[in-house]
Amino acid sequence: MHLAYPAVLSALLFSTGLYGVLARRNAILVLMSVELMLNAVNLNLVAFDVWLSKTAQDTLHSGQALTLFTIAIAAAEIGIGLAIVLAVHRNRGTADIDKLRDTAETDDDSEPDDSGAARPEQAEKAEATA
Repeated sequence: MHLAYPAVLSALLFSTGLYGVLARRNAILVLMSVELMLNAVNLNLVAFDVWLSKTAQDTLHSGQALTLFTIAIAAAEIGIGLAIVLAVHRNRGTADIDKLRDTAETDDDSEPDDSGAARPEQAEKAEATA
């Protein structure tokens, strides 16, 4: 088999994963897209390892060893990532990345005026919480 076949398949898998990371809003789908990208890298590592072992005298199989490390890192990443997503979903009630990003940013309404006094809306909120 030629090297071009797994390389093209790997490029298609990586492109699909990249599209999923950039276009999706659900955090779990983003994690799945990252896994797809890592699997494309694994396919490339194994394909180039097999191709280089045919041309070289030594059979070290370093590409396959790197693939095992990548699989271990991917398993740890998905485990920690899913735990974080579940914790955020329990606290916020959503796994939508855009909504989570909006909650992390500060509003301009929370800044005091030039005089140093808080705005009236903030004073009402402070009185209501006190």
